[in-house]
Amino acid sequence: MSASAAPHFTELVNLAARSLGAGVVDANDEAFAEKENLLVAKAAEFRPHTFGHKGQIMDGWETRRRRGVSGEQPHPTEGDHDWAVVRLGVAGVIRGVIVDTAHFTGNYPEFGSVEAAYVPDFPSPEELAQAEWTEIVPRTALKGDTAHEFPVRGVERLFTHVRLNIWPDGGVARLRVHGEVVADPRDLDGLTFDLAAQEFGGVATGASDRYFSSPHNLNALGRAAVMGEGWETRRRRDRGNDWVELQLAGEGEVLAVEIDTTHFVFNCPGWASVSGRDARTGEWFELLPRTRLQPDTRHRLRVAPQRPVTHARLDVYPDGGVARLRLTGRLTPAGRRAQAERWLALVPPPVANAARAELDL
Repeated sequence: MSASAAPHFTELVNLAARSLGAGVVDANDEAFAEKENLLVAKAAEFRPHTFGHKGQIMDGWETRRRRGVSGEQPHPTEGDHDWAVVRLGVAGVIRGVIVDTAHFTGNYPEFGSVEAAYVPDFPSPEELAQAEWTEIVPRTALKGDTAHEFPVRGVERLFTHVRLNIWPDGGVARLRVHGEVVADPRDLDGLTFDLAAQEFGGVATGASDRYFSSPHNLNALGRAAVMGEGWETRRRRDRGNDWVELQLAGEGEVLAVEIDTTHFVFNCPGWASVSGRDARTGEWFELLPRTRLQPDTRHRLRVAPQRPVTHARLDVYPDGGVARLRLTGRLTPAGRRAQAERWLALVPPPVANAARAELDL
């Protein structure tokens, strides 16, 4: 995406989504509430007068109260603080972070910061502790019961982990890390895969309607468990139709289309079509003609490979809900090169140098 056309960072993929494989791999303290709560998909809840053995049960990550040498609270400018490390579900360029202190009012941290690191494969907490960490959100004052949005600018690097730091202690309900997925080209080389999938870099860039649920659900990993995990529009009262546009993982050829209406029984669209666009020409062309849909059904349809595709558009007639859209295909030679060159430019130089010969660029 060009900088001039860049959307607000919350419109990008949440790299720290559990549905993509993210996890909280380490924390120095979780005495009052578990670190895993940071990545729960739904908004934090609060149930007053709900007590466990450690006090009020909080829907977030909460550490014990810190005490200085003489028993008083340490001064917030001192180095003593709490932290949690998150493995991102997919590596990406981070464009923004949300630190949400929802429902933490008398027990939120005074300050917070976020660091990021690139440590591929499957590092242990001990190995992550020795990693090179880059500050992407500087130490900033926090408020209670607030979703703090922190844009990340000027850090064009790939990251696999983030570390949330809080001073001196307290609770954070949720952490979101939004950005652009950049897949390792060695994992995709020579394969057919879902060109629209979030895990490979596909992202919804526009939609006619998102009244009931987000178009970003269309290309999420896995199958929808309930209707709310798909994309659903309000009821139309005109002669138009609803649509979603997506930027694909790279320039490719589409070989098959899957339109999944699972869980949409009485609110399934009557028909759907899929178009493709080549960013070099800007022209839209038909990939899948207008096709009748059935409720609660995975429609899997082969299509003849045509011109290269960088973007796709799903049109539904006239409205309704779709659980998932899959566009199985393969990168073109130009798409493979562009995807590989971008990845090489974003990873640390030693990683890029070792992989360049393997990619035969």
